[in-house]
Amino acid sequence: MDGSSAQAEPPHPPPTERRPAAGEPEPALGTAIGRDLTAFSRTVTATAGHLIGPFAEPGGGHANHYTVTMGDISKQLAKRPSIQKRMLSFNHRSPGELVRSKLSTAEIQHRALTHVPDEMLANIPPVEHAYSLFQGFQATVPDETFAATERGRTRHRRRSSGKHKALEGLNGSTPDGPPTLAQMGREKAALTRQLEMLGIRKHMSSAEIREIDMKIANLNRMRNIVFDRLAQLEQEESEIEHEIVAVENKIEELEDELALAGIGENNMHQTDPSSAEDTPGEDGSFMSESIYNKIPGKHPRKRKTNRKLSKPMLHEHLEPGAAIKDMQTHSDTITCLDFDVPFGTMVTAALDDTVGVWDLNSGKCLGMLEGHHASVRCLQVEDNIVATGSADASIKLWDLSKAESYRYQTTADDEEKGSKHIAPSMAECHILTLDSHIDEVTALYFQGDMLVSGSEDKTLRQWDLEKGRCVQTLDVLWAAAQSSMDEGKWRTPGGRTANGDFVGALQCFDAALACGTADGMVRLWDLRSGQVHRSLVGHTGPVTALQFDDVHLVTGSLDRSIRIWDLRTGTIFDAFGYDHPVTSMQFDARRIVSACGENVVKIYDKTDGRHWDCGAGLKDDNPMPASIIDRVRIKDGYLVEGRRDGMVGVWAC
Repeated sequence: MDGSSAQAEPPHPPPTERRPAAGEPEPALGTAIGRDLTAFSRTVTATAGHLIGPFAEPGGGHANHYTVTMGDISKQLAKRPSIQKRMLSFNHRSPGELVRSKLSTAEIQHRALTHVPDEMLANIPPVEHAYSLFQGFQATVPDETFAATERGRTRHRRRSSGKHKALEGLNGSTPDGPPTLAQMGREKAALTRQLEMLGIRKHMSSAEIREIDMKIANLNRMRNIVFDRLAQLEQEESEIEHEIVAVENKIEELEDELALAGIGENNMHQTDPSSAEDTPGEDGSFMSESIYNKIPGKHPRKRKTNRKLSKPMLHEHLEPGAAIKDMQTHSDTITCLDFDVPFGTMVTAALDDTVGVWDLNSGKCLGMLEGHHASVRCLQVEDNIVATGSADASIKLWDLSKAESYRYQTTADDEEKGSKHIAPSMAECHILTLDSHIDEVTALYFQGDMLVSGSEDKTLRQWDLEKGRCVQTLDVLWAAAQSSMDEGKWRTPGGRTANGDFVGALQCFDAALACGTADGMVRLWDLRSGQVHRSLVGHTGPVTALQFDDVHLVTGSLDRSIRIWDLRTGTIFDAFGYDHPVTSMQFDARRIVSACGENVVKIYDKTDGRHWDCGAGLKDDNPMPASIIDRVRIKDGYLVEGRRDGMVGVWAC
């Protein structure tokens, strides 16, 4: 049938179609649907030529053919109103619109986003699995034929009489007798299949472990990236905090200058030159003493220091025992050290008679505290104030905020010049000297306006920092004599204490003072009465370190032990020993760290009772062994240790 005949043929049912007469039963439903489909197929066949044939009329003649064809189809579907309604909607659409309507906008967007180019598909690694997905599924299906209970019940019987039963099967056994050879073969096949399934499951588990390891490696790489980002943020935070402090200091200086200029101008207007001899000032100055005392320059305002406005958290995300920094601070054994906050300011002293101030963030020296005539034996850092006790029997207090301008300015100059950093002197930071002791100062502790010091002169002295004088002297030797102690135990013929300092460590809180001495005693003093309230007996060597909180007091001694005391009962709560004498100890909320004559720091975790080591001595790749550690300090999981070669190590703990 060609296109012309199809166009001349009317789109009506063929004349041979007969409708049922009145009273005649309706044809079967299948017969009626078959006739309708036949008529519909003829119409579609007839109109196909109009859709795919050449268009005779120029300029869109196909639209007319399409409209006529759709009209013919709608007439054929008169018996199906629902289909006819949908076909009528197509009557006003072009073939191009019909094609485009098959793909919705959402589907086009989805296909565009989910399309993977061939370049990316080429990078997909090949499949390394030896088994297919279907085999893996088979291996996970439980085998009911040989359950675990049945295997356990028959395994021993097969081992003991397997050969005998096989021989009986060869001779022919009864159904109620031993299994036949065929049964044994089936059992072997089942067990072999089960063994194969177990091998598949093992391979699946191994592949899953490798996939988990790969995910862990990827997560570690992502963690390192975020960790570096956190370190950069904390570095920028530190610099911005320094700039804020610098701006605040400049604002205060400008305010002081304006106030001074205002006071001078007021006095110039109020002072009568004819009555200059009546002014209180003997030097002929135009300002009275009361006004003179109000001048900001007379009592300079305390400079702000570069304090941490936010808490550093970088070390909290490091693995315990991870190295943060190594610093060469001195050329001789470090005698004492302390720092304020993690990544803050550290002060160190050594036997080379130098005291250095260091920036723990950059690792560079901010300056040297000069003024002592001998090595510093003990020190403490509290906010901006540093207290140092020396072998020259003096105690000096320093205000680091006065030297805060050295921090970034000096570092920037060195970087521009490319020269070696030269630490400036911080002698101008000195604010007070306490010199009532007559021998070496070996221990000190200050809090607020009160400072307590211990010396080789066998006394403890309480100082009022506001007035700058000693307000109480406690005779430790007299207190020991009250306890029937032999004085000869304390001194050697050379005049030094045997094995350790006479006063090895002390700490105070309000009126309570704890002091550890060379006789191994820990005495609790009441500063209000100047008497010993309690003596803790247990150590057999000089006490070198102590620290207490609300409930417990922890002490370290040259007898190679650390003891934890219960302050409520005065008894030993816990104790543990080491291979060498304990020279330094401190604890924070979770861990007790101590220096015990080794190149590692001994750490005791109070939460789980675990002992572990931290330090450069654990590294096997060092060509030179690490030096012995003598001093340790810890705050908020941030550990600093000082060694005999002048090195300082910073660790996450």
